[in-house]
Amino acid sequence: MTSGAKHGTDEIMLEHRDHDHDHCARDAIAHAEAISAAEGLRFTEQRRKVLAALAESHVPASAYDVIDRLAADGPRPAPVSVYRALEFLVEHGFAHRIESRNAYIACSRGSEGHDKPGHGAATVFLLCENCGAAGEASSAALTEALAAVTQAAGFAPSAPIIEIRGLCARCRKAG
Repeated sequence: MTSGAKHGTDEIMLEHRDHDHDHCARDAIAHAEAISAAEGLRFTEQRRKVLAALAESHVPASAYDVIDRLAADGPRPAPVSVYRALEFLVEHGFAHRIESRNAYIACSRGSEGHDKPGHGAATVFLLCENCGAAGEASSAALTEALAAVTQAAGFAPSAPIIEIRGLCARCRKAG
């Protein structure tokens, strides 16, 4: 089940045990296939597998976590092939890199939030320090405020991503 917190039109996703990750993976892959076809991108089987591995959980995964997930279902992929797939997924907005954790997560905003890095709304990640869950959201007001700050400084941001650490609602409730 998802956390029902809303911000603007975006739902904030946080990890829950009874959540249907297969549905997330199917949606993420279908979205990536549609965008790739529309933009003439090669969405290879390796990229599909890496995206599915990321989408099976809303907890950010390192490249080696992805390798381990893929190896559980078949041959162990070469790290370089996984890193290349992750680079493609991030470059085209299908996944995000969580800098503070040196990890990756599938984009949960789908077509509503499909922006290549550096274009459109700022992405905010709410990172639970207890359970590891990550919630993704965006806010038009925050994007406007960041644009005002960066423009005043003459700065051109390439990837407006904000990471906020704390405790998710479930962990706060538990204790």
